[in-house]
Amino acid sequence: METKKSNKRTFAGTVVSDKMDKTITVLVSTRQLHPLYKKYITRSKKYKAHDESNDAHEGDTVRIIESRPVSKDKRWRLVEVVERAK
Repeated sequence: METKKSNKRTFAGTVVSDKMDKTITVLVSTRQLHPLYKKYITRSKKYKAHDESNDAHEGDTVRIIESRPVSKDKRWRLVEVVERAK
């Protein structure tokens, strides 16, 4: 049996808001090397992700995957909760 490789992007980030119903806001931080100064810069971006069962809560580390548009702003889906907030 063949396993199909997905071309969808996946990110790991921290949930910064879970106030909406079935939606979480995930902050994804990436480190980028500055081309001239050779110093690492932390860039961050917020993504709205679909959470069908309202499983993730603020402070949790989660993995999200690219999906079809669910609403005006939601184009990501929650895959798993990697680590729960303490």
